[in-house]
Order: sequence, then structure tokens, then C-alpha cells
Amino acid sequence: MDNLAIAAVGGLRSRMQSLDLLANNLANSATSGYKSDREFYGIYAAEDSGNGIDGGAGMALPVVEKQWSDFSPGVIQTTGNPLDVAIDGKGFLTVTGPQGPLYTRNGNLKILPAGELATSDGYPLQTPGGTTIRVTAGQQINITKEGNVQQDGQTIGQIGLITFPSTEPLQKVGSSNFRNTDPNNLPVPVNNPVVEQGKIEGSNVPVAYSAMRLVAIMRQFEMLQKAIGISGEMDTKSIQEVARVGS
Repeated sequence: MDNLAIAAVGGLRSRMQSLDLLANNLANSATSGYKSDREFYGIYAAEDSGNGIDGGAGMALPVVEKQWSDFSPGVIQTTGNPLDVAIDGKGFLTVTGPQGPLYTRNGNLKILPAGELATSDGYPLQTPGGTTIRVTAGQQINITKEGNVQQDGQTIGQIGLITFPSTEPLQKVGSSNFRNTDPNNLPVPVNNPVVEQGKIEGSNVPVAYSAMRLVAIMRQFEMLQKAIGISGEMDTKSIQEVARVGS
């Protein structure tokens, strides 16, 4: 395989990864609290890349070094559902996941059979003290801007809102939950939290822009496929010419 084909294959691989991210973003464009994923491109150069192939110059290949999540806020939409909450400003809801605490901005809540207030994924909300919030089914729920959950005029718990010094160590779990992967990146309480009851934060996926990127990457994909075909034709012609000279 010559340098042209190798470069084209490397480009195809990185474009396939980009297509996967874009397709997932578009599929979750209506998911509450979803944060779009982006890719960070880099250059891969093997140790022997300076040697080249068939006497040619060495080369570096484009690769997707890592993906990252865009934590910019989505549009807050009014639903009128008392179990919907939106965070106006920075911060995350803390929930109890299967393997430890998770963090989310998806405020589409529900009441579990045991009476715990939880996200739509079934993960119970945590208070600032790490406990859960138990409500009485059938009674009106009022949630203040400070995150206090009230029933029958009494405060029965407070929604714990936290933030992080850095969002880079946050790893996505599912569609709208995140796990903190750095033990030194400790969560801190949000000062002056603003919780909006009866509202929900939509995804931050720019649908029109993502669709345009999808078309552009598909075109790049087609061009790279053609480049591989041209490389194959050039190799075939070279073999034929060598055979003709030898005869």
C-alpha cells in the first residue's frame, strides 16, 4: 500500500469517528440536558515515518485524539410539569448512580415506587448531605429557586447543586449523565443556585450546523474513497508497465 492509500485510509478512519459522534448528537437533539460531543483532531506519526514507503517521504496521519463534551447551556423550555426542573446558570444535579455519584443537567424528574425523587433514568436525587429526597405521592410538590422541595408547606429536602473546577475530567455515562474521573477535581456547592420549576433544559446540539457538518464529512468520505481507488489504479498500471518492459 503506497503513501496515498495510507493517508486516505487514515482520513477515512477519522471521518468515521466524526460521523459516529455527529449521528449520536443528532439522535439526542431532543434529549433533555444532553451535551453534544465534539472531536479533537491530532496528527499521528510512527517512529519509522521518516523512512517512508518505497523510497517516498515519511508521513503523518490525521487521527481523532479524543472526544470532549460541550457544556454550554441548552435552551430552557417551559413545560408546566411540576416534576420538571431546569438549572438557570452553572451547576449539576447530583444523583446516585449504579456505581457511585453521577452528575446531570437533565431535570426531567419522577417519583420512584419507594417515594424517592429521581431523574428519568431512575437515579435518585441527592441532597447537599448526600441523602435522598422522599416525597408523598399524590400531594402537590413545590420546588423553590434555591432547590428546596416542599410539600404541605413543609421543606422535606433540598436538591444538591454542585459544580467542578474543571469539566474536562467529566466522562459521559449514557446520554445525559457524567462521572467525575479525577479524584482531585472535587465537586463544590453552587453559590446562589437558581432552580426553575416547571421548566426543562433542552439539548445544546446545534441541529442545523450538525446537519451541515454531516453532509461535509460525507463528501470528504467519498473523496477519500475515490483517492483509494485512484491509488489502486496507479498500482495496477505500474505493475502492467513493469511487466511490459520486462517482456
